[in-house]
Amino acid sequence: MPVSSKIINPTFGRRLRQARLRVNLPQDRLGVLAGLDEASSSARISRYEGAVHEPSVKFAKELAKVLGVPVAFLYCDDDRLAEIILTYSSMSELQRGELLSLISRSNQLYQ
Repeated sequence: MPVSSKIINPTFGRRLRQARLRVNLPQDRLGVLAGLDEASSSARISRYEGAVHEPSVKFAKELAKVLGVPVAFLYCDDDRLAEIILTYSSMSELQRGELLSLISRSNQLYQ
């Protein structure tokens, strides 16, 4: 039988580790909080961070929820955009509206 050669993007694992360390959460605890069995949680999270496996989008959403980050952050391969995603997610609705207005006005100046 042929072996599956699915290519795993390392971005998810790198962002997962970054978000986990940001909240000072061990791999096993993250896994359990996201719904994994305690016996396998550390190994599973380690495999995700090491880009050996990639979770389903449904489980990625659970991980993001536990970590307090938007799921988009976990898949973002641009460092600046990833920081923008984190910053935007921590803003109030008023701040978000003001930011979008500022960006819109700025875009009009450069067109």
